[in-house]
Amino acid sequence: MSDAQFLNDHQIEIILPQPLTVAPNDFRLQTKQDPDIPLAITKTESVQGRPQHILLTTQTTLDPNGSYQLTLRPTGMQWHMAPSLVGTVLSVLLTACLVQNFVFTRYLGLCVFFGVSRKRETAIGMGVTFTFVGILSGLLAWIINRFVLGPLKLDFLQIIVFIGIISFLVQMTDTVLKKINRPLHKKFGIYVVLITTNCIILAVPLLNAMNNTGFWESLALAIGSGLGFALALFLMSCAREKADLAPVPAFFKGLPIAFILAGLFALAFLGFSGLKI
Repeated sequence: MSDAQFLNDHQIEIILPQPLTVAPNDFRLQTKQDPDIPLAITKTESVQGRPQHILLTTQTTLDPNGSYQLTLRPTGMQWHMAPSLVGTVLSVLLTACLVQNFVFTRYLGLCVFFGVSRKRETAIGMGVTFTFVGILSGLLAWIINRFVLGPLKLDFLQIIVFIGIISFLVQMTDTVLKKINRPLHKKFGIYVVLITTNCIILAVPLLNAMNNTGFWESLALAIGSGLGFALALFLMSCAREKADLAPVPAFFKGLPIAFILAGLFALAFLGFSGLKI
Protein backbone atom coordinates (compact mmCIF):
# COMPACT_ATOMS: atom_id res chain seq x y z
CA MET A 1 0.00 0.00 0.00
CA SER A 2 1.16 3.58 -0.56
CA ASP A 3 -1.29 5.62 1.54
CA ALA A 4 1.37 6.77 4.00
CA GLN A 5 3.41 9.95 4.19
CA PHE A 6 5.81 11.79 6.49
CA LEU A 7 4.31 14.88 8.15
CA ASN A 8 7.50 15.83 9.99
CA ASP A 9 10.52 14.09 11.51
CA HIS A 10 8.37 12.46 14.23
CA GLN A 11 4.96 11.89 12.60
CA ILE A 12 3.53 9.64 9.92
CA GLU A 13 0.02 9.81 8.50
CA ILE A 14 -1.60 6.65 7.15
CA ILE A 15 -4.97 6.00 5.53
CA LEU A 16 -6.88 2.87 6.50
CA PRO A 17 -9.44 1.26 4.18
CA GLN A 18 -12.00 1.59 6.99
CA PRO A 19 -12.10 3.19 10.46
CA LEU A 20 -10.35 1.06 13.09
CA THR A 21 -9.43 1.49 16.72
CA VAL A 22 -5.66 1.08 16.94
CA ALA A 23 -3.00 1.45 19.63
CA PRO A 24 0.74 2.13 19.36
CA ASN A 25 1.54 -1.53 20.06
CA ASP A 26 -0.54 -2.58 17.05
CA PHE A 27 2.09 -1.15 14.69
CA ARG A 28 5.61 -2.26 13.85
CA LEU A 29 7.90 0.27 12.18
CA GLN A 30 11.37 -0.57 10.94
CA THR A 31 13.91 0.70 8.44
CA LYS A 32 14.87 -1.27 5.37
CA GLN A 33 18.52 -1.25 6.51
CA ASP A 34 17.74 -2.72 9.96
CA PRO A 35 14.49 -4.72 9.64
CA ASP A 36 15.10 -6.54 12.93
CA ILE A 37 15.16 -3.35 15.03
CA PRO A 38 11.66 -1.86 15.47
CA LEU A 39 11.24 1.86 16.02
CA ALA A 40 9.05 2.81 18.98
CA ILE A 41 5.64 4.39 18.26
CA THR A 42 4.52 6.40 21.27
CA LYS A 43 1.12 7.70 20.17
CA THR A 44 -1.68 7.06 17.68
CA GLU A 45 -4.61 9.37 17.02
CA SER A 46 -7.21 9.80 14.30
CA VAL A 47 -7.53 13.03 12.35
CA GLN A 48 -10.57 15.05 13.35
CA GLY A 49 -13.34 14.60 10.81
CA ARG A 50 -11.43 11.85 8.98
CA PRO A 51 -11.53 8.66 11.08
CA GLN A 52 -9.68 6.63 8.46
CA HIS A 53 -6.62 8.92 8.71
CA ILE A 54 -4.32 7.94 11.58
CA LEU A 55 -1.37 9.96 12.90
CA LEU A 56 1.54 7.97 14.32
CA THR A 57 4.09 9.68 16.57
CA THR A 58 7.52 8.06 16.85
CA GLN A 59 10.10 8.33 19.58
CA THR A 60 12.98 8.19 17.08
CA THR A 61 13.64 11.00 14.65
CA LEU A 62 12.64 9.93 11.14
CA ASP A 63 14.54 10.62 7.94
CA PRO A 64 12.14 11.63 5.13
CA ASN A 65 14.77 10.46 2.63
CA GLY A 66 15.02 7.04 4.22
CA SER A 67 13.12 3.82 3.49
CA TYR A 68 10.69 2.45 6.09
CA GLN A 69 8.18 -0.38 6.38
CA LEU A 70 5.11 -0.06 8.61
CA THR A 71 2.96 -3.05 9.51
CA LEU A 72 -0.45 -3.12 11.24
CA ARG A 73 -0.16 -6.41 13.10
CA PRO A 74 -3.84 -7.31 13.68
CA THR A 75 -4.67 -7.04 9.97
CA GLY A 76 -1.28 -7.64 8.33
CA MET A 77 -1.54 -4.45 6.27
CA GLN A 78 1.78 -2.92 5.26
CA TRP A 79 2.97 0.48 4.08
CA HIS A 80 6.30 1.05 2.33
CA MET A 81 7.64 4.58 2.58
CA ALA A 82 10.59 5.67 0.45
CA PRO A 83 11.46 8.73 -1.61
CA SER A 84 10.40 8.53 -5.25
CA LEU A 85 13.06 7.64 -7.81
CA VAL A 86 12.36 10.74 -9.90
CA GLY A 87 12.54 12.99 -6.85
CA THR A 88 15.80 11.41 -5.71
CA VAL A 89 17.41 11.72 -9.14
CA LEU A 90 16.36 15.37 -9.53
CA SER A 91 17.54 16.14 -6.01
CA VAL A 92 20.99 14.64 -6.60
CA LEU A 93 21.31 16.30 -10.01
CA LEU A 94 20.37 19.80 -8.86
CA THR A 95 22.42 19.48 -5.68
CA ALA A 96 25.56 18.52 -7.60
CA CYS A 97 24.95 21.25 -10.17
CA LEU A 98 23.95 24.19 -7.96
CA VAL A 99 23.68 23.65 -4.21
CA GLN A 100 27.06 21.88 -3.87
CA ASN A 101 28.75 22.93 -7.10
CA PHE A 102 32.14 21.22 -7.14
CA VAL A 103 33.96 24.36 -8.28
CA PHE A 104 32.31 27.15 -6.29
CA THR A 105 31.47 25.31 -3.05
CA ARG A 106 34.02 22.45 -2.90
CA TYR A 107 36.83 24.20 -4.83
CA LEU A 108 37.72 21.17 -6.95
CA GLY A 109 38.93 21.10 -10.55
CA LEU A 110 40.44 24.60 -10.38
CA CYS A 111 43.40 23.86 -12.65
CA VAL A 112 41.26 23.19 -15.73
CA PHE A 113 38.76 25.79 -14.56
CA PHE A 114 41.24 28.67 -14.65
CA GLY A 115 43.12 27.29 -17.65
CA VAL A 116 40.30 27.15 -20.21
CA SER A 117 37.89 29.83 -18.99
CA ARG A 118 39.50 32.79 -20.78
CA LYS A 119 37.35 32.41 -23.92
CA ARG A 120 33.70 31.44 -24.12
CA GLU A 121 34.13 29.09 -27.10
CA THR A 122 36.87 27.12 -25.35
CA ALA A 123 34.90 27.00 -22.10
CA ILE A 124 31.80 25.60 -23.82
CA GLY A 125 33.84 22.96 -25.65
CA MET A 126 35.61 21.89 -22.46
CA GLY A 127 32.30 21.84 -20.58
CA VAL A 128 30.80 19.43 -23.12
CA THR A 129 33.95 17.28 -23.20
CA PHE A 130 34.23 17.21 -19.42
CA THR A 131 30.57 16.25 -18.98
CA PHE A 132 30.89 13.46 -21.56
CA VAL A 133 33.97 11.98 -19.89
CA GLY A 134 32.46 12.43 -16.42
CA ILE A 135 29.25 10.56 -17.28
CA LEU A 136 31.01 7.66 -18.97
CA SER A 137 33.66 7.31 -16.27
CA GLY A 138 31.06 7.53 -13.50
CA LEU A 139 28.94 4.77 -15.05
CA LEU A 140 31.85 2.47 -15.89
CA ALA A 141 33.32 2.95 -12.42
CA TRP A 142 29.95 2.17 -10.80
CA ILE A 143 29.54 -1.03 -12.85
CA ILE A 144 33.05 -2.28 -12.12
CA ASN A 145 32.84 -1.38 -8.43
CA ARG A 146 29.40 -2.96 -7.98
CA PHE A 147 29.97 -6.19 -9.91
CA VAL A 148 33.74 -6.75 -9.67
CA LEU A 149 35.51 -4.88 -6.87
CA GLY A 150 32.70 -5.23 -4.33
CA PRO A 151 32.01 -8.98 -4.68
CA LEU A 152 35.75 -9.78 -4.80
CA LYS A 153 36.52 -7.59 -1.75
CA LEU A 154 38.95 -5.47 -3.75
CA ASP A 155 37.76 -2.10 -2.48
CA PHE A 156 41.35 -1.04 -1.76
CA LEU A 157 41.95 -0.91 -5.54
CA GLN A 158 39.20 1.63 -6.19
CA ILE A 159 41.41 4.67 -6.78
CA ILE A 160 43.78 2.79 -9.10
CA VAL A 161 40.92 1.27 -11.12
CA PHE A 162 39.00 4.54 -11.34
CA ILE A 163 42.06 6.46 -12.54
CA GLY A 164 42.65 3.76 -15.16
CA ILE A 165 39.05 4.09 -16.42
CA ILE A 166 39.34 7.89 -16.56
CA SER A 167 42.72 7.72 -18.35
CA PHE A 168 41.29 5.41 -21.01
CA LEU A 169 38.29 7.65 -21.64
CA VAL A 170 40.39 10.83 -21.72
CA GLN A 171 42.81 9.28 -24.20
CA MET A 172 39.90 8.15 -26.36
CA THR A 173 38.32 11.62 -26.18
CA ASP A 174 41.64 13.28 -27.00
CA THR A 175 42.09 11.11 -30.09
CA VAL A 176 38.53 11.63 -31.32
CA LEU A 177 38.68 15.39 -30.70
CA LYS A 178 41.96 15.64 -32.61
CA LYS A 179 40.31 13.96 -35.60
CA ILE A 180 36.98 15.81 -35.70
CA ASN A 181 37.90 19.29 -34.40
CA ARG A 182 41.65 19.96 -34.51
CA PRO A 183 41.39 23.76 -33.88
CA LEU A 184 39.44 23.21 -30.66
CA HIS A 185 41.86 20.46 -29.65
CA LYS A 186 44.76 22.93 -30.02
CA LYS A 187 42.93 25.50 -27.91
CA PHE A 188 42.46 22.96 -25.13
CA GLY A 189 46.18 22.14 -25.19
CA ILE A 190 47.39 20.18 -22.19
CA TYR A 191 44.13 20.69 -20.28
CA VAL A 192 42.45 17.76 -22.05
CA VAL A 193 45.11 15.44 -20.60
CA LEU A 194 44.71 17.09 -17.20
CA ILE A 195 41.11 15.83 -17.07
CA THR A 196 42.71 12.50 -16.10
CA THR A 197 43.77 13.87 -12.72
CA ASN A 198 40.87 16.28 -12.32
CA CYS A 199 39.51 16.14 -8.78
CA ILE A 200 35.85 16.28 -9.88
CA ILE A 201 36.15 13.41 -12.35
CA LEU A 202 37.73 11.24 -9.65
CA ALA A 203 35.47 12.45 -6.84
CA VAL A 204 32.26 11.28 -8.55
CA PRO A 205 33.03 7.51 -8.62
CA LEU A 206 34.64 7.70 -5.18
CA LEU A 207 31.55 9.36 -3.68
CA ASN A 208 29.30 6.80 -5.36
CA ALA A 209 31.42 3.93 -4.03
CA MET A 210 31.65 5.39 -0.52
CA ASN A 211 27.88 5.98 -0.27
CA ASN A 212 26.98 2.72 -2.07
CA THR A 213 24.51 4.57 -4.30
CA GLY A 214 22.27 2.95 -6.88
CA PHE A 215 22.61 3.22 -10.64
CA TRP A 216 20.27 6.18 -11.16
CA GLU A 217 21.69 8.19 -8.26
CA SER A 218 25.21 7.58 -9.61
CA LEU A 219 24.13 8.70 -13.07
CA ALA A 220 22.49 11.82 -11.62
CA LEU A 221 25.66 12.73 -9.67
CA ALA A 222 27.81 12.29 -12.79
CA ILE A 223 25.49 14.43 -14.92
CA GLY A 224 25.02 17.04 -12.20
CA SER A 225 28.74 17.42 -11.54
CA GLY A 226 29.46 17.71 -15.27
CA LEU A 227 26.72 20.29 -15.83
CA GLY A 228 27.86 22.17 -12.72
CA PHE A 229 31.43 22.34 -14.02
CA ALA A 230 30.21 23.39 -17.48
CA LEU A 231 28.07 26.11 -15.90
CA ALA A 232 31.03 27.34 -13.84
CA LEU A 233 33.23 27.46 -16.93
CA PHE A 234 30.62 29.34 -18.96
CA LEU A 235 29.96 31.94 -16.26
CA MET A 236 33.67 32.43 -15.65
CA SER A 237 34.47 32.78 -19.35
CA CYS A 238 31.77 35.43 -19.78
CA ALA A 239 33.11 37.37 -16.81
CA ARG A 240 36.74 37.11 -17.94
CA GLU A 241 35.91 38.30 -21.45
CA LYS A 242 34.23 41.34 -19.92
CA ALA A 243 37.19 41.88 -17.60
CA ASP A 244 39.60 41.85 -20.57
CA LEU A 245 37.72 44.82 -22.02
CA ALA A 246 37.52 46.68 -18.72
CA PRO A 247 40.14 49.17 -17.43
CA VAL A 248 41.61 46.73 -14.91
CA PRO A 249 44.83 47.90 -13.17
CA ALA A 250 47.92 46.24 -14.59
CA PHE A 251 48.76 44.33 -11.40
CA PHE A 252 45.25 42.80 -11.38
CA LYS A 253 45.26 41.56 -14.97
CA GLY A 254 45.40 37.84 -15.68
CA LEU A 255 45.06 35.37 -12.83
CA PRO A 256 44.57 37.96 -10.02
CA ILE A 257 41.32 39.29 -11.49
CA ALA A 258 40.32 35.70 -12.33
CA PHE A 259 40.69 34.70 -8.66
CA ILE A 260 38.64 37.71 -7.60
CA LEU A 261 35.88 36.81 -10.09
CA ALA A 262 35.90 33.19 -8.90
CA GLY A 263 35.54 34.38 -5.31
CA LEU A 264 32.56 36.54 -6.23
CA PHE A 265 30.90 33.61 -8.01
CA ALA A 266 31.56 31.43 -4.95
CA LEU A 267 29.86 34.02 -2.75
CA ALA A 268 26.91 34.07 -5.15
CA PHE A 269 26.60 30.27 -5.07
CA LEU A 270 26.56 30.39 -1.27
CA GLY A 271 22.98 31.59 -1.72
CA PHE A 272 22.07 27.99 -2.61
CA SER A 273 23.56 26.61 0.63
CA GLY A 274 20.99 25.12 2.95
CA LEU A 275 18.49 24.76 0.10
CA LYS A 276 16.61 21.45 0.35
CA ILE A 277 15.31 20.06 -2.94
